[in-house]
Amino acid sequence: MRNNLAVTDPDSPSRVTGRANQAQIAGDLGSLIAIPSMGGHPAEVTVQEFLAGRWAADGWQVHTWQIDVAGLSARPDFPGMEVERTQALGVAAIRAGSGGGRTLMLNGHTDVVPPGDIAAWSADPFSPRRATINGRECIVGRGACDMKGGLVAAWEALRMVDRAGISLRGDVVLCPVSGEEDGGLGTFAAIDHLVSHGDLRIDACIIPEPTDLDLVPANGGALTFRLRVNGSAIHASRRAEGISAVEKFIPIMDALTELESTRNVNVDPLMQRWPIAYPLSIGTVHAGDWASTVPDLLVAEGRLGVALDESMEQARAALEDAVARACRTDPWLRDHPVTVEWWGGQFASGRTDTGSPIVSLVREAHARATGTAPQTYGGPYGSDLRLLTGIAGIPTVQYGPGDTVVAHAPDEYVALDDVVTCAEVLADVIVEFCS
Repeated sequence: MRNNLAVTDPDSPSRVTGRANQAQIAGDLGSLIAIPSMGGHPAEVTVQEFLAGRWAADGWQVHTWQIDVAGLSARPDFPGMEVERTQALGVAAIRAGSGGGRTLMLNGHTDVVPPGDIAAWSADPFSPRRATINGRECIVGRGACDMKGGLVAAWEALRMVDRAGISLRGDVVLCPVSGEEDGGLGTFAAIDHLVSHGDLRIDACIIPEPTDLDLVPANGGALTFRLRVNGSAIHASRRAEGISAVEKFIPIMDALTELESTRNVNVDPLMQRWPIAYPLSIGTVHAGDWASTVPDLLVAEGRLGVALDESMEQARAALEDAVARACRTDPWLRDHPVTVEWWGGQFASGRTDTGSPIVSLVREAHARATGTAPQTYGGPYGSDLRLLTGIAGIPTVQYGPGDTVVAHAPDEYVALDDVVTCAEVLADVIVEFCS
């Protein structure tokens, strides 16, 4: 992880709200990590309730509502969901201004992915602990990087404004959400409840996702798909007289590899830092039900990257066409074509103009606080940014502590000094944007 920190002038405008409280940050982050808020787990609600209680104690106006999971998921514009949920809780904490100013939202997801192989962790994933990594003091635990560290930075930023006694004209909305990892239920619900059917006007949003304290004003999208490849079962001793679905998947896989290469020839300048800006990958493959039977069905599931400014319909059509062309070259697949199903999380791409006021403010505040200019680029992953920009038209930028290289990994961690820096930068952006 890059160390962005640099010695700064204590009288710099970047210190108008004072210093972040590192001990408070570490304690709050530990409390959040200890709640195993995996997607679909009851703790997804528990962590939301925890934050609502803490933020009410901080003196902010806290609004909670039961999310209509069934109703929202039935809408044609619903962004998808990959785990089963029957309940979810919406939370918004508002630090009200005096009036007449701009409203800033700080949005962060509280759901985390499962820990995976527990043996790969050095300790319990949900028992937060400190460790020195690459010479830096870090907090280790599932969700430390993605993205409870960023959410705590936003929380501390708002407390810093309060401690400094600074009066704001505009409102600040702290909005924790569930379900980001598998589609975006929480942010979709927040837009519906607070903006579409509420009277809240949001002028800009910052999502403190792990960007290593760089600016990410754009994201490629990600679509989940399922392929069904049919064969013809027969006893393995007579395999030449059957059709193996596994063997018929090979030309399909070749076609998908070629499609990925083609889609990454000319990419948007914001995405050129990535070796593969718009990945196409197969995540699961299941075939057959008996070792000595030629398999008559293979089911593969994967992820298709969506290019910036490409519609989801265009991306789906590109994959469907590649599969269809591969089928036409094979006599069996010509008569038994592979089917494509789109399911689960459907992340469109999204972007905010790099010259947008909120992007410029974060860039300038970071430079004052650290003495270095953050890089600006697009992320190769889907996020809630596309819902805020696409559905609500809210200029949104991602800026937060932690490096995505450790997100979703064993012994996930975030450096405490990055969380501190993020909090101080966000506090100053709040003051400048909402004053």
